[in-house]
Amino acid sequence: MTLRAVLLHPVLWTAVVLGALSALWLALGAPIQLVTQIAIYALYGAGVNLLIGYTGLVPFGASVFFGCTSYAAAYFILGLGGNEIGALGLSMVFSALLGLGIGAVILRRKGLYFSLLTLACSQIAFEVAFKWTSVTGGENGIQGVPRPLMESPLTFHVFAVTTVVGVMWLLWRLAHAPFGRVLQAVRDNDVRAASLGYDVYRVRLVGFTLCAVVVGYAGALLTFLLQGVYANNLGWQHAGDSLLMTVLGGVHHFLGPLWGAITFIVLENRLSAITENWWLIFAPLLIVFALFSPEGIQGLVQRLFRYERWTLTRNTIPQRPGLIVPYSSALQALDPRRPILETRGLNKSFGSLVTARSIDFTVYPNTLHTIIGPNGAGKTTFFNMLTGVLPPTAGQVLFERADVTHLPLHARARLGMGRSFQILSIFPHLTVFENVRVAVQAQRRGARGLFVDAHRLDAINARAWSLLDAVGLADKAAARSADLPHGAKRLLEIAVTLSIDSKLLLLDEPLAGLAEADRVVVADLIKRLSRSHAVLLIEHDIDRVLAISDRISVLHQGRIVADGPPLEVAAHPEVIAAYLGAAKDGERAAPPAVERQAHAAAPILLEAKGMVAGYNGSSVLAGIDLVVHEGEAVALLGRNGVGKTTTLRALTGSLPLAAGELKLKGETLTGLRPYEINRRGISLVPEGRRLFPNLTVVENLQLAARPGGISLDEVFELFPRLKTRQAARAENLSGGERQMVAIARALVMPSRLILLDEPFEGLAPAVVNEVMEALVKLRGRVAMVIVEHHTETVLPIVDRAYVLVNGQVAFAGDAGRLEADHALQARLLGVVQGEDLIAAAS
Repeated sequence: MTLRAVLLHPVLWTAVVLGALSALWLALGAPIQLVTQIAIYALYGAGVNLLIGYTGLVPFGASVFFGCTSYAAAYFILGLGGNEIGALGLSMVFSALLGLGIGAVILRRKGLYFSLLTLACSQIAFEVAFKWTSVTGGENGIQGVPRPLMESPLTFHVFAVTTVVGVMWLLWRLAHAPFGRVLQAVRDNDVRAASLGYDVYRVRLVGFTLCAVVVGYAGALLTFLLQGVYANNLGWQHAGDSLLMTVLGGVHHFLGPLWGAITFIVLENRLSAITENWWLIFAPLLIVFALFSPEGIQGLVQRLFRYERWTLTRNTIPQRPGLIVPYSSALQALDPRRPILETRGLNKSFGSLVTARSIDFTVYPNTLHTIIGPNGAGKTTFFNMLTGVLPPTAGQVLFERADVTHLPLHARARLGMGRSFQILSIFPHLTVFENVRVAVQAQRRGARGLFVDAHRLDAINARAWSLLDAVGLADKAAARSADLPHGAKRLLEIAVTLSIDSKLLLLDEPLAGLAEADRVVVADLIKRLSRSHAVLLIEHDIDRVLAISDRISVLHQGRIVADGPPLEVAAHPEVIAAYLGAAKDGERAAPPAVERQAHAAAPILLEAKGMVAGYNGSSVLAGIDLVVHEGEAVALLGRNGVGKTTTLRALTGSLPLAAGELKLKGETLTGLRPYEINRRGISLVPEGRRLFPNLTVVENLQLAARPGGISLDEVFELFPRLKTRQAARAENLSGGERQMVAIARALVMPSRLILLDEPFEGLAPAVVNEVMEALVKLRGRVAMVIVEHHTETVLPIVDRAYVLVNGQVAFAGDAGRLEADHALQARLLGVVQGEDLIAAAS
């Protein structure tokens, strides 16, 4: 350890600050007990911060351990005799057992429920302590607790400060130990931690118990400081004291509880001497910090010095080896003729909605097997059943011929099923190196110690470096994961998935949101990994899927409609129908006769230039230009995942633009809030309708109506079916009726442009015809942008069409031209057919 590291060590700072306060108080002749109290409450806060800062759990009632162990310490020394050191030891055992018992119950819940359960436990303990007078002394408490070894306040002060510093040192070691790193991973992303093989419940239970021990020890120290114990520390009035101190000092800083305890206790001592209502002075201080420095006192100091980072752990990684050992699969060669994964009759239903229908499926080693299918086909639901996130309604999942149907996510991961997620799933507040190292550690049971330095486990560190080098991230190992560009985050997620010695890699849309250069890199990595692993891939980039896959299965409406080599699947009639569009159950809804109108000469209503937008650092839209004229109907088409819904969200303001400009009738909309854009005349009919289920048809419409919109009579003329259903609640409507209400809701506002996201999705052919007829009647009256998967349904009723490919406009022009050019549709919207097109895609 360097001299600078020693001088900046937080435990040294704890000792120096408490020592300086002690010297100052002694020099002033003030009672040293106040500094002892500061040390005790700093430890109390540090124990609570073990849950908040490191584990992500917020206890409103950690006082249950502080107060109950205070009583335990008094009982032990009064009832068993001995001295205070023996009583402190027994108190820690008591607190551990109490924490284990309470945690086993309340950790079944998390978030607000967990917080309230801790508060409930503390309040129950308070009621018992306050009213069981014969045992606890009631409101008088237990007084006259002896301190035979340390009768002098100064002697006890030295002992208390020394042991507090010692426990803080243990907490610092714990934070850097393998177990402490797992706590931080669970804090950042508990589902991802489970997918690596960690039993999140047990990890939290151990962390909760350790918190109880530290907080309980602080409570026992307070008993000997006061030489008595009282029930008020358990009451709700004081249950949040430690939480308040921790937040005041800085939750995401190791020394935050120390600064918070000093501030709280000193101000309480000084202000209460001035007025009984000292909270009237102290509370505004808390409000100021909450509003202007959420990271507390230490965060404020960091901001002044322009060095803002969490200081829960040291800001280092192990030294990079001079020669990184090349990555190789840690698995023995598997028999390529024996399936590694099988499903038999797998079904999943959510009430009446069936998302998987008797799926029989096999995956073989050393094979890149891809699942494709249109939106709503059930791909991610299928993945979640394979990995244990969702239980199947019926059927079996077999992994290496063993039935894993009822195993949880973490147990399947330990068998060698590694998965990535559709939405990026890493540990954002850990470094790139630590993301991979904590994943490698998951399969090494000897690496979960409480106090050994995780960065001194050479074998695990070497494996982490090999994985980072394999995905090209070794040079970024020290970076915080949240600061990586989107493409690098995808590579990191693959490295994390590989880290658990996966036999089967389940990758859910790893190319989503990537720029073309990143797509090439990630796709090449996946192809290379398939030579030594079984790879099961879900992906919407059909061109690239056909180029790199060994085998493809197509899911449509919850069932496998095709399975085999890429060329064979690409030519399958059901696959072509699924991607180019067919109405429900294969029936085609005949479009109404429409005489196309020439709107190109009409004034421009909406103009978007160079729109760039995305999620969590990814760019889904890469410079889109879009124009809609007054009264014009425009189709926005494209395969899954190319950015159609993202475009609608950008147009409505619910997704801010990273670059580009948006205008409505020459007025700039860029930067306006969604409700402001809506009031200027842009309305969205979202996918899924999003009605208010407990309101009637009329109430849903009245809630949205504003002057200038169409009347209810006009709504019923447009949708006659709604007139007979106007008193029905939205939750009792059919899918088609809900869609009609959603469109009508946009019209009762004074809308100049309506954006419709998949308006025909899930509708029976007859209902599709009704909705289409209504849209035809609206042509020329209001401009429309229609996102629709079924091209043969939407192209006949629109004037122009845009086709997106990977976040860019690949076609913009007359809808009739696109409707007539089936080869162009196949290339831009369907699955590529023929070796030449596959070669071009690669």
